[in-house]
Amino acid sequence: MRLEGKVAIVVGAGQTPGETIGNGRATAILFAREGARVLLVDRDPVSVEETYEMIRAEGGEAKVHIADITDEDAVRTIPEACVAAYGKVDILQNNVGIGTGDSTFAHIERETWDRIFAVNVTGMMLTCKHVVPLMRERRQGAIVNVSSIAAVAATPMVAYKASKAAVNAFTQHLAMANARYGVRANAVMPGLLDTPMAVGGFARMRGVSTDQVREERNKRVPLNQQMGTAWDTAYASLFLASDEARFITGVLLPVDGGQSVAVG
Repeated sequence: MRLEGKVAIVVGAGQTPGETIGNGRATAILFAREGARVLLVDRDPVSVEETYEMIRAEGGEAKVHIADITDEDAVRTIPEACVAAYGKVDILQNNVGIGTGDSTFAHIERETWDRIFAVNVTGMMLTCKHVVPLMRERRQGAIVNVSSIAAVAATPMVAYKASKAAVNAFTQHLAMANARYGVRANAVMPGLLDTPMAVGGFARMRGVSTDQVREERNKRVPLNQQMGTAWDTAYASLFLASDEARFITGVLLPVDGGQSVAVG
């Protein structure tokens, strides 16, 4: 197993309710399947408990920790809970991201902009701020941040795009600031995925069926004209978190069926 003996924190291990699986839940399940003991962090106790039950049903090992990453006092408890449960931290996967209420720069509300940045950027910074010192002490560790190809592709969602571009820059900063400590930092940039937040969220916003949203999104993907799933994000995260990627840091990995290079 690729994460045998590792301890992983997955931030955002619950998910938006929906027909399919979300990135955080898929990653937590896959990490557990590959031998990691996983601390499941989410602010939604019901959703993260569902993830825990799925892992337990497969014979994996996990514990639930409730925390809102926009609250620094709550974030401080995350590494404390992980060390109390498992004695160390090897992997930090930051999955939380929102885009609710986003719009173009001319129409977005200031409150929406601030909320998206608080969750997508500041929350990620805080989890790293409080977890990475434990990795530095042991001179090893892997951080995987979930960004988006929205950071490098056109989208009308100005706050989401800008926040994910900030995630990319932050990840590169982390990589260089921690390289001498043996701590790696990389980002996954998912493209169009069939997840509850993406497909269900757009369907509700537009008042159309999820099937219509899927059909429209599939047509925009170069590779087989078929969206990816949360498992694609999870497998990319697994590689970057594993020792197979021991010489990789500062990478921004598109997982998008070729969408980000479909130019001209």
